[in-house]
Amino acid sequence: MAAATAKCRCVGLLLWLCVRLSETRNSRDSMKDDILLPYAHGHGPSHSHRHVRDCQSVVHGNTTHESRPSSNHSGLPVAESKVFVSDVPGTSRWVYGHMTVVHDPLRTVSVLEPGGPGGCGMNQKASVEETAEAAGCLYAQNAGFFHTNTGECLGNVVSDGRMVRDSGGVQNAQFGIRRDGTLVFGYLSQEDVLDQNNPFVQLVSGVVWLLRNGEVYINQSLEAECDKTQETGVLRYFVDVVSARTAVGHDAEGKLILFQIDGQTERRGMNLWEMAEFLKKYGIINAINLDGGGSSTFATDGSLASYPSDHCQPDSRWRCARRVSTILCVHPRRCQPANCSGHGDCVDGSCQCQEGWRGDACDSLVCQPPACGVHGFCTANGCVCDAGWRGQNCSRECLPGFYGDGCNQTCACVNGGSCDHVHGLCTCPPGFHGNTCEQVCPLGFFGVSCAEKCRCDDQCPCDPLTGSCNATLPVETNYVLHTAGNCLAKKMFTSWRKEEEAHREKPYLTERSWLIITFTLAALLSVSLLAHVLRAFRGSAALSHFPERRDYSYVPLNNINGVSSRARSSSGKEAGVGLEDSDSQDEIWSPQNSGTL
Repeated sequence: MAAATAKCRCVGLLLWLCVRLSETRNSRDSMKDDILLPYAHGHGPSHSHRHVRDCQSVVHGNTTHESRPSSNHSGLPVAESKVFVSDVPGTSRWVYGHMTVVHDPLRTVSVLEPGGPGGCGMNQKASVEETAEAAGCLYAQNAGFFHTNTGECLGNVVSDGRMVRDSGGVQNAQFGIRRDGTLVFGYLSQEDVLDQNNPFVQLVSGVVWLLRNGEVYINQSLEAECDKTQETGVLRYFVDVVSARTAVGHDAEGKLILFQIDGQTERRGMNLWEMAEFLKKYGIINAINLDGGGSSTFATDGSLASYPSDHCQPDSRWRCARRVSTILCVHPRRCQPANCSGHGDCVDGSCQCQEGWRGDACDSLVCQPPACGVHGFCTANGCVCDAGWRGQNCSRECLPGFYGDGCNQTCACVNGGSCDHVHGLCTCPPGFHGNTCEQVCPLGFFGVSCAEKCRCDDQCPCDPLTGSCNATLPVETNYVLHTAGNCLAKKMFTSWRKEEEAHREKPYLTERSWLIITFTLAALLSVSLLAHVLRAFRGSAALSHFPERRDYSYVPLNNINGVSSRARSSSGKEAGVGLEDSDSQDEIWSPQNSGTL
């Protein structure tokens, strides 16, 4: 056994030196003569995903794929790769290959397009070494199938979160890593592939699901994926033929396993049954088969580490690595995404999240909706509650006497008033009102916050608490009513007087004119009275000069001072007028002779 192993290693070393020598000369290309394709035309079966569900064992229900959380051993090396030389049980064949164990798949494994980003879009092909060297891969092996003539990438391809190619629901075995690190193996519906709740960050298509839950699953895969013939025969031949092989799987701990063996179709290597049993023996739980034959290639640090089966051109004495499509790259830890979603820093392949953010990509807030309920919203510092709500999830109202954002403001309500826990507005008890319930209800109102009107006769005030019209009002209130009544009465009388004067007929003369006339008449009356008094005094004086006539009440003016007697003596005779002819008023009347007349 030891001698055989040493012999194989010597042969392997010789072949490796030959390959490296050929590369240093003219970089010869392969002749692509070891073709191993599962389908003759196109890629994948044409039947629906429902067919895949229906043809699987009842024990699996409607689940057509298996998911397993990936390991996250950040303290261990990125990966460990081992070279093995082993016999194939039940045969005389020996195989040479590589098994690489990846401890942190989410952050260290990528599906890369040939030659770098955009390679599938340009139908480009590149050797595993070229793509791996450009991307800084520690370990790399070929992955998905491709069209040998056009170079078109086949199946689903998601590279570092970018959907590169959508197969449109073609049912082939798939391998992928979702954003949360979940490893997925098996058959996916179109909805599974396009799911955005936990999208794929890496995805590649193979052919034939080798192991499912630790059991060989090849027969079921043949029924699910069988469709057309391929260049080397029917799909069953693809499964049974010995050839170089490539596979990917995971163990019970969630560590990702990259598997590659050298060979040549129908001469060296393993068939899929042998490879499934080999992987099962090493504790692999789920695994799918990737592109094999002349495409099977393994590289370390950007250098070829496997023995290709394609001959070189133009010199067929040598073996050359084939230009292939996608590869699986194991690289140093790097953050996904590289900028840690803008909420952290990438340190040694791990995102150091800023305060308030969490997750491997720092893309989740510490509080995630609906953690804050309907009365708050999540921020980097946790829940920010709406006014009037509190608690870690903003589910509790403010305590009595508090309100506002964070319930940190104190109510100003007095006299037993309660405040609104959102804005702090007071609801006053019966008999009080105002912003802080410090004011007694105004006259005519009563009840909670003085919102009710009194319904008393004649608009009389009521009790401010109960609204009763039979209210005994306080002394202060009675004084207010008395003062208000006096004021109102004065205003009413003044108003009535103005209205009465406005409707009274106005005199022709003004008050001033009447005053002038009155004073004038009074003055004339006074003057007349004074004249009569003076006349009286003058009459008394005349009687004193005529004592014979002092008993008469009437004295003619012509008899005063003897004027009348002189006139009669001188003119009486001339005129022929005697006393006999004088008027009767010339007679003198006195009380003494009144009886003789």
